[in-house]
Amino acid sequence: MSVSVARRSAFEILRRVESESAFASVLLANLKANMRDDDRALCHELVLGVLRRKLWLDRVIEHFTDRSVEKLDVSVRLALELGVYQLRFLTRIPASAAVNESVNLVRASREKSAAGFVNAVLRRATREPDYDPTTAVDEQVEKLSIATSHPAWLVERWIKAFGVDEAAEFCRANNEPPPTAFRFTARGQGDEVLDELRSAGAELAPSKVSPDAWRVTRPPAVLRPLVDRGAIYMQDEASQLLAHVLDAQPRDRVLDVTAAPGSKATHIAVLAPQVNVIAGDIHLHRANTMQRLAAKQGARIHALLYDATRDLPFPKRSFDRVLLDAPCSGTGTLRRNPEIRYRLKTEAIAELSRQQRSMVANAAKVVRNGGRLIYSTCSVEPEENEHVIANFLAEHFEFVKVGPSAPKELVTSEGFVRTWPHRNGCDGFFIACLERRG
Repeated sequence: MSVSVARRSAFEILRRVESESAFASVLLANLKANMRDDDRALCHELVLGVLRRKLWLDRVIEHFTDRSVEKLDVSVRLALELGVYQLRFLTRIPASAAVNESVNLVRASREKSAAGFVNAVLRRATREPDYDPTTAVDEQVEKLSIATSHPAWLVERWIKAFGVDEAAEFCRANNEPPPTAFRFTARGQGDEVLDELRSAGAELAPSKVSPDAWRVTRPPAVLRPLVDRGAIYMQDEASQLLAHVLDAQPRDRVLDVTAAPGSKATHIAVLAPQVNVIAGDIHLHRANTMQRLAAKQGARIHALLYDATRDLPFPKRSFDRVLLDAPCSGTGTLRRNPEIRYRLKTEAIAELSRQQRSMVANAAKVVRNGGRLIYSTCSVEPEENEHVIANFLAEHFEFVKVGPSAPKELVTSEGFVRTWPHRNGCDGFFIACLERRG
C-alpha cells in the first residue's frame, strides 16, 4: 500500500483546507524541510491544481460515478480529485501511477471498502480521456463557471462589472501559476545576487510593474538559500509597487496602518532607510512577525498594536505618508489562494466595504497638510475599491486624488492604479493616491 510522500502530503493538505478552513499556501510553506525538491514541487502542483480546477473536476467525477460529489465521503472525493487531476492535467505522470496511488490513498485513510470504487471510476476516466463537462452546457455563466472552476455568482458579478471578455480572461488567468517575483533587501547586493542566480541557470527579467522587482523563470535551487539569508524577499510585483506609489521622502513619518506580515512596511524602509516607518496590527504575534521580518531584511520599522477600525493612537495630522492596504476579499490573489473563491460570500464583500470605509476615514485623520494617503486592496471588486474612494472623497473635501507614481499603462481613466493577472501577470491590485490640501 505504497503512497508517495508528495501525494500523501497533498491529500492531507487538501483535507485540512476543507475541514479546518486552512490556507493551502500556509500549509505548503510548512512542508517538511527534508522533503526532496521533486516531491515538494509535485505536492505544490497537486494541491494548487486541484483547488484551481475543483468545480471542473467534481463535474467530471459526477459523470463517472453517476452521483453527486456531496454524497461521497470526503476522503474518497479528495482521492478522486487528485486522480482525475493527474490524468487530465499532468501528462508526464503515467495513468497507472495516478490510479494506483489514489486507490492506496483511500485505503490508507481507512476507507478500504471504497478502494474498488475509486479504482473503477479512475479506470473509466482513463478510457474516456476527452470527456468535457461543459460540452452540454449552453448558459453563459454556468459554462464559464464550470470551465474555470469559479462559483457562478462570482462569474456573474464579474461579467456585470467588467464585461464578458474581461471576466473570462480573468477567470482563466486565475488558474495559471503566478510568476516568481522578488526584490532585494538591505542585506542583498543587487548585481551579486543577479550574477549568482544567472550562474545557477535562472532566467531573469526586470518587472514591468514595479521598478525594483525581478521575475525569475526556472527558479534554481539557490533561490531558497538567498531568501533564507535575507538577501532577497519574495513578493508579488503589484504588492511591491505600493512602496513606490507611497514615494516616501527622507525623514518622512510613515504609517502602514494594517501592515502584517510586513512586506510593504519593510520595502518602504529598504527604499528609504532614513524614513521613520510605523507598522500597525491588532495581533501581538503578527507584530512580532513583522519585527523578525524587518531584522532579517536589515530594515528598520516600529511595530505597534492597535485596532484600525477605531481611532488610531496618534495625534491628528502627524504623518507625511499613510498607507492603508485594507483587509479585503482577496479576489485579486486567486492564483495563489484558490480556496478563497469557494469560501467567499456576496454578503462578505458588502461587510468588507463597510469596514474599509471606516478604516480609510480613520487613516485620513493622521495625514498632515500636504501629506498623502495611499489606499489599496488585493481585490478586484469595485465595492471595495472605487466605491470606497468615491464615498470618502464625497465626505472629505480636504482630500483630492493625485496622479500615482506608476507605469501609465496601469493607471485607469479615473486616476487609479489597477493590475490584473491576465493583463500584467501579477496579482489583481487597486491603488488610490490621495493628498490632503487643507
